Amino acid sequence: MVSKIVIVRHAESVHNVTKDFSQLDPPLTSLGVEQASTISQQLPSTGDIATVISSPLRRALQTTLAGFSTILDKQYFDKSSGQGIDGGATLSLDPDLQERSDLPCDTGSSASELAKAFPSLSFDGLGEEWLKKTDRYAPDDDAVRERAERVRKSLLEIAESLEDDERKNIVVVTHGVFMKFLTGDPDIDLPKAGWRIYTIEKQSTEKYVLVPEDD
Repeated sequence: MVSKIVIVRHAESVHNVTKDFSQLDPPLTSLGVEQASTISQQLPSTGDIATVISSPLRRALQTTLAGFSTILDKQYFDKSSGQGIDGGATLSLDPDLQERSDLPCDTGSSASELAKAFPSLSFDGLGEEWLKKTDRYAPDDDAVRERAERVRKSLLEIAESLEDDERKNIVVVTHGVFMKFLTGDPDIDLPKAGWRIYTIEKQSTEKYVLVPEDD
């Protein structure tokens, strides 16, 4: 079985409703939490998910934890919550998955702030460079395209590492604009907490492509 890549858009965030883009790293609304909680109920073959990779922005992390609470390993949740499962899917954070713009709403929180908000997650390797929206995280087209290419390359490497595993599928939780660059589809516009399934292919030495499952 070839690995399937499930691209998920985060659920409704506060700034999606208020249109206040000056708020730093806004969280989900209460409706957004409800939207996220339905994701794993709608996805097919959730038992085949090996790993979930999330943008480190708050709304993506909240979507990930609410959406995959019955799929992720217990270690990512408070022990008293009853969430997560023994031997569940792994969770990792990739700052390359953050949203494109340099507006405050699309700028992340520091690792120390995230650790307070999500005490069961580790942010040790996150660093602070991803907060600056310069160089590799700059909002210009070229930088964002390069970032998307890094993610696709990483997804292929992960898929190859899972070739002999029983669980092979990968979930990616990201953002609406960056998703256009990641999928190579400028017209993609998933609803909040929406998802689409792809496979990953290598077309040349430095080019990797996500192919929609229904193509």
